[in-house]
Amino acid sequence: MVDQLTFAQENRERIHAVESSFGPSGKPLSQPGRVLIGEGRLRKQSRRGPQHKVFFLFNDVLVYGSIILNGRWHKRQQIIPLEDIQLEDLEDGLRMKNQWLIRTPRKSFYVAADSYEEKRAWIEHMEECRSRLLQSGSRRPGSNFAVTWIPDQASAICMRCSDKFTVTQRRHHCRKCGFVVCGTCSKKRAVIGHIHPTKWLRVCAMCHSSLSRTAAEAQEMPCQRGHGAGKVGSDEDELEGSSEEEEAEEQMEDHHPSRWMDSQTVSWSPYVYLKPEHARPQT
Repeated sequence: MVDQLTFAQENRERIHAVESSFGPSGKPLSQPGRVLIGEGRLRKQSRRGPQHKVFFLFNDVLVYGSIILNGRWHKRQQIIPLEDIQLEDLEDGLRMKNQWLIRTPRKSFYVAADSYEEKRAWIEHMEECRSRLLQSGSRRPGSNFAVTWIPDQASAICMRCSDKFTVTQRRHHCRKCGFVVCGTCSKKRAVIGHIHPTKWLRVCAMCHSSLSRTAAEAQEMPCQRGHGAGKVGSDEDELEGSSEEEEAEEQMEDHHPSRWMDSQTVSWSPYVYLKPEHARPQT
């Protein structure tokens, strides 16, 4: 009983510390039954290259954000329910080693750890926590996932019309296929339900045509319409919140290894597995 109370108190303090690190802009994280499993820094592939982000794994959600003030302060908090996550292990790439893909309904992205051992720890802990949630029957797995954006530097030309990018011919991303496209090829807008239920998002002309066909078919068969079919419009439609989400990525932080929580000593180590009884305290 004493061990259970000690663990519960330490867990509350750790979650409160995570909440405080995001300041007033962060959402509350304390919930009954929520346990902080581990935390660390991973390199997240953004449209302009890998960026260090802080990640916190709980038994029901994954939280990440940008790092400022040498890791003592974070911003741009993102909270992803674990049931909405799909993981895919990947081979080492030219730019990122020890990488894997995290798919979610609203955004899919590549992350990389500093070592293979850390990578395996992240993947195994995330999959274990997700499996427990789904086995409990209280959560249902996600079915629609956003595509990964192709990085800016991967293409010097529009991947639809082949026009060369310049200072005035800027790069954009189609939210449906993730291709790097020019402004002319991405004038159309569409609502993609699993990314956002109301916002008109930038899509390329080819994806706009595909979504238009899907929407027409859905109108003919309303009972078969899928949540991700979406609505389509032209460049005259209002684009709510249309700014490129990744354009404000913070500059690369200093190298810092990921760390897993040692809940017995309340210390930090480059790599420590969390014991199962700590993830599931006895009641």
